[in-house]
Parts: sequence; C-alpha cells; structure tokens
Amino acid sequence: MLKENIASTIAKELNIRAKQVDDTVKLLDEGNTIPFISRYRKEVTGELDEEKIRTISERVVYLRNFVERQEDILAKIAEQGKLTDELKQAIEQTTKLQELEDIYLPYKQKKRTRAMIARGKGLEPLANVILLQQTQKGEALEIAKEYIDEEKEVKSAEEALAGAMDILAENFSEDAALRDAVRKYLWSFGALSTTLVEGKETDEVGQVFLMYKEYSEPVRTLPSHRILAINRGEKLECLKVKLEADKEKIEAIFAKHYLRGNSIFTDTLKAVFADCVKRLLLPSLERELRTQLTETAEKQAIHIFGTNLKQLLLQAPLAGHTVMGLDPGYRTGCKMAIVDATGNILDHGVLYVTHGEKAAAEAARKALALIKKYKVDLISIGNGTASFETEEFAAKLIRENNLPTSYIITSEAGASVYSASPLAKEELPEYDVTIRGAVSIARRVQDPLAELVKIDPQAIGVGQYQHDVNQKELSASLDNVVESAVNHVGVELNTASAALLKHIAGINATIAKNIVAYRNTNGAFKSRKELLKVPRLGNAAYTQCAGFLRISGGVMPLDNTPVHPESYAIAEQVLAKIGEDTESLKDKKQLSFLQAKLKLVQPEKLAKELKAGLPTVRDILDALAKPGRDPREDLPTPLVRKAVVKLSDIKVGTVMQGTVRNITDFGVFVDIGIKTAGLIHISELSMKRVKHPLEVVSVGDIIKVMVISVDEKRGRIGLSLKQVPKE
Repeated sequence: MLKENIASTIAKELNIRAKQVDDTVKLLDEGNTIPFISRYRKEVTGELDEEKIRTISERVVYLRNFVERQEDILAKIAEQGKLTDELKQAIEQTTKLQELEDIYLPYKQKKRTRAMIARGKGLEPLANVILLQQTQKGEALEIAKEYIDEEKEVKSAEEALAGAMDILAENFSEDAALRDAVRKYLWSFGALSTTLVEGKETDEVGQVFLMYKEYSEPVRTLPSHRILAINRGEKLECLKVKLEADKEKIEAIFAKHYLRGNSIFTDTLKAVFADCVKRLLLPSLERELRTQLTETAEKQAIHIFGTNLKQLLLQAPLAGHTVMGLDPGYRTGCKMAIVDATGNILDHGVLYVTHGEKAAAEAARKALALIKKYKVDLISIGNGTASFETEEFAAKLIRENNLPTSYIITSEAGASVYSASPLAKEELPEYDVTIRGAVSIARRVQDPLAELVKIDPQAIGVGQYQHDVNQKELSASLDNVVESAVNHVGVELNTASAALLKHIAGINATIAKNIVAYRNTNGAFKSRKELLKVPRLGNAAYTQCAGFLRISGGVMPLDNTPVHPESYAIAEQVLAKIGEDTESLKDKKQLSFLQAKLKLVQPEKLAKELKAGLPTVRDILDALAKPGRDPREDLPTPLVRKAVVKLSDIKVGTVMQGTVRNITDFGVFVDIGIKTAGLIHISELSMKRVKHPLEVVSVGDIIKVMVISVDEKRGRIGLSLKQVPKE
C-alpha cells in the first residue's frame, strides 16, 4: 500500500467517497475533535456520523503505521541486497499486516537456529537438490555423502541429510503461500480443546471452569465470551489449552505445494514437513491464531462494554426530585444522604435497619421525620449488600405512612470507587467516605450522566470479562464513549462540575478546573463569549467547545441551544424570515407558535436564499424549535416502585416489569425488583434468530418479561421476553 492509497482504502471499507475521507482526515490533522467535526462540519464531511469519523480516525493511524512498517521492511531487505522488483511489488501491494509479516519472515533477523547452523556448514545446496526432486535413481543418503566435509563438521551422510532437512523445514515454515494455506485450514477446521488441570476439580477457583474439563469447539464457532473464559482459566492455571488439527490434512496441503511426483526424496520431504509442522509451523500458527482469537474477543467485549456504558450514561434523568440516597450495609448500618433537586446536600446520617426491631423502629422514625421535613419524593437504594433488607424497610415505611414517595433500586457500581477518590474529597471534603457513597447513589438518579462521569468507566460494571481484556484499549474506548455521550447531551455551563466539563470537546482537565474557578470568582457566565476570559481557553478551544455548552437565562438566547456561535448570524436570519427574533426563544408561552412557524420552512429553499449549507440550516431549525432541550427527555424514565417482591413470591409463568441492567454476548440481566437479577438467555429474546442481544434491548430499557425458571437454592431466575403474551 502507498500513502496516497490510504483514503481510497478506507473509503472502500466504509462504502463512502474518498473525498469524504480526505476532507475528514484533514480536519482531524488540524486538531479538530470528533464530536465537533460530526456536529459542526457536516458540509465538509458529507454528513458522516460520529461512528464513521471515529473509524476513519482509527484506520488512518493504523494504515499510516502500516505504510511506515512497509517502508521499514523494504529498507531492511534492501540493506541485505535481496530486494527484487517482484518482492518490492508484492510488499507494496499488500494491505494486511499478517501478509506483510509473512513476506518479511524469511528476511527477518533471527536467533541462531538449526537451519542457520546447517547453512554455515555449506548444506544449502543439498537442500536445494532435495527440493528440486530431479534425481530419480539411488538413495537420499548416497547423494548426501557428497556433502561430507570434516572441516565444516559434517562427518557423515546422515548429518548432511539432517542439516539439509533443517534448512528445508525452516524454509517451509517461512513460505508465505504455504503459511496462508495452512492458516486458512486451521481457521476453517481447527478446534480449541481444553482439559482441567489435575486437582483443580475440587478447587474453589477451578470449579468455575468445570464445563471446560473435557471440552472442544471448532475455532470458527467459538464466541468471544468463551474465548475470554478459556484464556482466564489458562492464566489461573486451571486449564490446559491446545489447538487440535488433522495433521494428515495439513501434510496434504504441503504435498500440493511441494511434491512433484515420486522421487528418491519424496519420503525425505514428507519427513521434513512432518518435522516442520510439529516443531515450527503449528506452534507459530497456534500462537498467531490464539492471539487473533483473543484480539477479536477483546474487541467484542470492549464494544459491548462501550455500548452498555453509553446506554447507561444516556438514561433519562429523574429531574426535579428531592432524593434520599441509601447506601445499604449490615454491620455499619445504612448510610443516608438527602439531596435537593439540584444535588445540594440537605442532610445525612446512618439508619440501622438490620440491627433488630428496636433499631429498625428508631430508623423508621428518623427516616419518616426527614422525608416529611424535606419533602422527599424519591428514595434511591443501592443494589449492594443489604439492599433487599433496605428495600423492605423503605417499602414498609411508604406503605404504613401512606407517603407520596416512591423508591428505585440504583446500581451502586463504582460508588465506593468514587467516594474514596481525590475528586470526591475535593467535592465533598466535609463528609466521610460512606456518606459520599450515599450522595452519589442519590445524585445518579437525578442525572446519571453528570454523576457517572466522575467514576472510572471500568468500575461501572456493565461489561463482560472487562478485567481480562487489554486495559489500555478498554480505557481509550470507554473514554471515547464518555466523550460522545457528554457532547451528545451538552452541558449547562453554570452548573457543570469540572469532572463533566473535561469531557467536552476542546476542554481538558486543566481548562475544566479553570472554568469552575472563574465561575466561582466572577459568578455565573452570562454568555458563551465570556469563556474566552478563562485562562488557557483560547480561540481554538472555544471553537471546539462552545456549541456543546449551554447557558440558561444568559444575555444571548442562542447560547441555550446547540447552535454554534459561528452560525448565530444564520440563525438570526432564519428567525427573521419567519418574523421572529432571538427574544422569541425566551418566551415559553410562544414556543409552540414558533415551532409551528418553523415547521412550514423549507430547509432546501432557505439554505439557497441564505447561501448556507443545507445540513447547518436543518440543524439550526431543529435547535430553534427546542431551546434548552435535553435529548434524553425522549427516553423512558427509570422504573420506580412502592412495594417489594421476594424470590419466594415469584412463580413460573408470572409476567413482571423490569429494567435491563447489563448485556453480554449470551444474554441480558434484568432487575425485576428483587435481590437477584434475572437472566434472559439470548435464545429467549425473540422468536426470530438473534445474533446479539443488543439487536433487541439496551441497558436501561424497561421491559415486560415472563419468569420461566426459579432456582431458589442457587438464587437464579430464568426469564423470557419472547414468551410474554402480546397485549
């Protein structure tokens, strides 16, 4: 591949025009962020979405590195004086790294091998004679006698023949065409087999891998979660893993490539290849295959984690509630924090709901007084240890006192990580670690995005085998997900924390802190332009971030919309065309009238009149129709409850409502209001064949499910989506 072919290669992969790739790469090279490009440079990219732009960004880095590797290999082979025109052309036409490395393998500097030693003894000519297979009379050892050389330590015909065979074995193992043929065979017909290490059957860790005691599965059908499970078992020294393949079939591939009828060297060549397969080719290809399986599985696991995380971050906020956050616990009690509708802490303490009847009664009196005092209308209960007992306590309190209050079970994943973090100490210095956790549990139902961005994404727990994948790649992927979610929603400039602001396009952690410091010193921002007064936030950063930051009640009404400041003039012209101005955006009573007018506008005609880009005009029309709108408002609100359900109450055939908590390759975990999450196996998601659960549901979805199995002893509940009767 040549550098000039990179754009066309990516364009072909994404089924778009090469110019779109070229223009997008230029924007990226100029330092523009992906959220900014996808939102505010649609005319340049041809309206590419964020996913395609991110793919272009990743692929251009990969292919530029690939071209550098090609150039490096060409230079190294040229230094050896072995670069022919044919070889150069083969290298330049290669588009896959594996093919490139296969071509380079014979020229790669190696440690001293058996073949090298044999070449040093002058046995390469004998190897070539054997390979040509032109000698029809005599025996191989008779020919080998001619290469006995005491000075070169070749003392017998047997030694000469063995050395020549070592040379051939290495040559065969480095033959790009042969490697590719065997590789394809292994991918199509190879199988990965596992056995449980002796003594691990009764081991607590080993019991997790009992299903892999005597297990084998074709490579082509191995799902990613099983690959990662096998890898984990091997790493924990519970499993022995081996690639199984039919060696006779592989030797037949060799015969097709190298054997030319019958000669006195036929048996020798077969013996060479048997040695090559066992000692060199299969071990090398097995490592390669296992690596590729792992990379593919990790990529899938990271993708699932990222998709689940984005869905979790974009859950609809339960805004406007005064919330009591409860972080359940047995020995140390249930930590409690009450926050107002804007997340400010009103009160805090500890409720001992599991310390006997007397303590529970006192906890109920205390909680009731606080609920009435602060008019708490929602209780957020963490789903960790003692969650069920705390839920029973809350449900009883609501029922016996006829309170206009509901409760919600909230995933507390990452709450403990956040509460002990430097950020939590900075935000809530006057509270101890346990109370900070309760505050987080309360706030994350008010605005999941604003609270969850404070936590390391890997601690949120919505993935599969996240600790078994490449941590650097996982972290980078999840950072991209958080960036995408935050910029999709936008941020209120005058209330956002530094933790939230740092994910806005063009803003880093330092600038985010500077924004908060400026706000604390000078009061609320009155306009987006005021951002230019923030230390280290220059024109370039302002261009990237301004459109994603909202100011409610500022001097410029357009600052409360996704319209970028560079397009304010066009937006004002659009309003003028329908007889309105920016002040119309402030009047909520007139909003429906304004929306009706905007619906009558023809974007194509207006874009021509204003000499503006059609995508920009369309986006402006959408933004003007919904000033200050949160895109999460269109999503269903989280499920709240008033009564508790016990595992013993659940019967097979019962239809229940629940919230999707996590999605894996093999199924969906659903919170149905009890301590144990139910599992919908992928086979129970739909009457139609489902390739992946993400085709059917998303994290945060509220769905109706039917209970199809209950194992009270093991605490397992089987659910079905496809068996729910249609209404």
